[in-house]
Amino acid sequence: MTAETTADGERAGGERAGGTLHGLIERHARRTPTAVAVRCGEQELTYGQLDERAERLAAVLAERGLAPGGRAAVALGRGTAVYVALLAVLKAGVAYVPVEPTAPDALLRHVLADAAPDVVVTEEAHRIRLADAAGAQVAPVARVAQLVCVDTAAPARAPFAPPEVGPSDLACVFYTSGSTGLPAGALVEHRNLLAAYEGWREAYGLSAEDRILQTASLEFDVFTADWVRALCTGATLVVTPFNLTLDRTADLGALPALVAAERITVLELNVRTARRLTALLAAGGGGLPGVRLLTVGAEKWYLDEQLGLQRLLGEGTRVLNVYGLAEATVDSTYFDAQGTAAAEGAERVSLVGRPFPGTRVYVLGPDGTPVEHGTTGEIAIGGAGLTRGYLGRPADTARRFVRADFDPDGRVLLTGDLGVLRADGVLEFTARAANVLGPVPHARKASVVSRVVAAARAEGLLRAHPAVREAVVVEVDVRPGQRREVGYAVTDPAADGADGWSLSQYLTAELPAGEVPAAVVPLPELPRTRAGKLDRAALPLPAPPQHAAPARSGKAGSRPAGSRKGGGKAGAGVARRARRVASRWPWWCSGRSSPGSPPTSSSPVRRTSRGCPPATTSASICSTCARTSPSARGRPSCSSASRRCCGRAARSGCPSALTWRWSGCSPPGGRRTTSTGSPTPRTGPARRRWSWSSTSR
Repeated sequence: MTAETTADGERAGGERAGGTLHGLIERHARRTPTAVAVRCGEQELTYGQLDERAERLAAVLAERGLAPGGRAAVALGRGTAVYVALLAVLKAGVAYVPVEPTAPDALLRHVLADAAPDVVVTEEAHRIRLADAAGAQVAPVARVAQLVCVDTAAPARAPFAPPEVGPSDLACVFYTSGSTGLPAGALVEHRNLLAAYEGWREAYGLSAEDRILQTASLEFDVFTADWVRALCTGATLVVTPFNLTLDRTADLGALPALVAAERITVLELNVRTARRLTALLAAGGGGLPGVRLLTVGAEKWYLDEQLGLQRLLGEGTRVLNVYGLAEATVDSTYFDAQGTAAAEGAERVSLVGRPFPGTRVYVLGPDGTPVEHGTTGEIAIGGAGLTRGYLGRPADTARRFVRADFDPDGRVLLTGDLGVLRADGVLEFTARAANVLGPVPHARKASVVSRVVAAARAEGLLRAHPAVREAVVVEVDVRPGQRREVGYAVTDPAADGADGWSLSQYLTAELPAGEVPAAVVPLPELPRTRAGKLDRAALPLPAPPQHAAPARSGKAGSRPAGSRKGGGKAGAGVARRARRVASRWPWWCSGRSSPGSPPTSSSPVRRTSRGCPPATTSASICSTCARTSPSARGRPSCSSASRRCCGRAARSGCPSALTWRWSGCSPPGGRRTTSTGSPTPRTGPARRRWSWSSTSR
C-alpha cells in the first residue's frame, strides 16, 4: 500500500508550511496575537503571550549555556507553562526531551541518564525530585544537567539572539512506552513533525476554528501530536485538568461536561479510555456534543468497538482508528468508521485503514519484500515521517531502519507488527509480535507469523463469546523451557459460561486442535502499563496442568489420563495445608476481614458457596453437588447429573474445579502471595507460590 503525497504541499491560503515548528507558531503569533493558543482551567495564553514568554525563557536558557544542537529535558505539570517551555527550547535551537515529573524514579533516572540533557526545565514543585534523578547518573556520564525552574528563574540580562535552525535539525526525542523493553529515544527532526502535521491537517480537515482537547501525559508522543496539531494550525489547545492516561482515579464522567463547556471539536484517546467512554455513554445515553473528530490509538482496537462508539456519537462525529509508532512520528495510518456497516466478524478484526498523506506503508514477507494482498506479513513504514533512529543505539537503529529498494526514499521502518493488506487496500492489524511471543528478532519469519496469526484468531473468537468483555491470547512459559498459548479474559461473572473451563471448551469447539490455547484464565482486569497498554509481563500464569479440569467423560468420577491413582503426595500436601488454614483462621476462610467483621462477597479468592476454598477442597462431600458418593481416600466424586463441583476435579473427574492463580489474598501470618496485577517474577522460588481461586474451570 503506497499512498504518496507531498508532505510540504500547499497550505490553506496558498502559504507553504514553515521550515521549523516554532517558525510556524511565530507566524500565527504575528498574524493573530490575541487569539487563544492554550487554555487549562482558568489559565489562558494568547498566541502573542505564548511567543513572548517563550522568547524570554529561551534567553534564560541561552545564558545558562544551552547551545544549539543540544538537548533539554522538559518536566512540568499540567498547565500552560509547559507549552512555553517547549517553545522556548525549540527557539534556542535545542531538542526537547518530554519527561513526566510524576513518573516512577527508575523511569526518570533511565530517561535522564540515556538522554543526557544539558538542562532540565521544570518548576519548584518538582525541583528536588528531578535534581535527585538527574544527580543519580553514573559513569560514563560525567556531568549533571542544570535545573531551570520556570516559576523562579531570574530574567535574562541580555536580549535573545535566535540561532539558525533548519528542517533537518533535531526537534525532540520521543521515548517509547517500553511495553516491549526499556524505553528508547527516537530522534525526531523538525521536518518529521512538519510532515506529520501536514498529513493530520489534510486528513482531519484542521482549521483555526478548531478547539483540540489535550488528555495525554507529557511523556507520550501523542502529547506532542496534540499541541502540534493545534498550535501549527492557529487553533486553540484545551488541556484537561485531570490526566486520563496516568491517573486511574480520574473521573471519566467529567469528560462529556468538559467537552461541552469548552466547545471541543477534536480529541484523541487511547484504547483503554475509549472503552471506558463507550461504557459510560452506553449507560448514560449521552454523547459528546460539538465533537466532529475523535481518534483512538496506541493499542489494538477492534472494529466492533469502533462501530459501537460511532453509533453512540452519531454521524456528526468521525471516529477514527489510528496506527503508528513514535519512530515514524506518531501516526501513519487511519481508518474512518463513518459509513461503514457492521459486518459479521467485526469483533475479530482491527482495521487501521490507509496511510496519511506523505506516508507509505508496506506488508513484507520473510524475504523482506512486499507480499500480495491477503497475505500476512510485517508492517513497514516509509515516508517523510521516518525519524533518524534511536539515541545512542546504533545496533537497534540498523536493525529497525533498513534499506528498501522498493521505497522511493530507499529506507523503511520495520515495526515488529503484523498485518494484512486487504483487497480493497485497507490495512488490517493482526498483532504486535513481541506482545504475543515476547522479544523476537525477526517478526516476518514464517514460524513467527503463523504463531501470531493463530493467537490473534483465538483472541478474536474469545472476544466473540457473550460472557467476555475483553480478551488477549499470548504465549507464556508455563514452566522452564515449555511455552504454551494461554488466553486471558475479562468476563462478566454473572454471565453463563464465564469460567475458564467453559471458555476453553468453547475455543476447542471453534478452533483446529493445534490452535486451541492450553488454558483460559478469567481476570477482573487485564494488567496495564502506565501508558494504558497491556502489561504482558504482569499476566498471571495458568493453573498447573495437573490441577486443570479434564474434559468430561461419560463415566462420572473417572480420572484423567495420566493421573496418579489416589492423588499422589502433591494432592495430600494441598489437603493438609487446606485443613490447617481452615482450622486456624475460620473467620478468614468465610470471607471476613477480621474475626468480628461480617462476611463479604467482594473477595473472589477467599469466598465460595461454602466459605473457604481450601476447606471445601479437602471436604469429602461437594457443596455444589448434593448427591455425591465419596471416592477413595475421602476425595469427592460428583454425580453425572452435576455440572459444577467445588472439589478437586483433576482427581475426581468433575468438569469444574477450583483453579490456582496469583492472588494478594493470604491468611493472617501466612506467607504473602503476589497480587494479580503485579505478580512476582516467574523464576526462582516465587514461581511456585500459588493461592486458591474460586474461579471454576
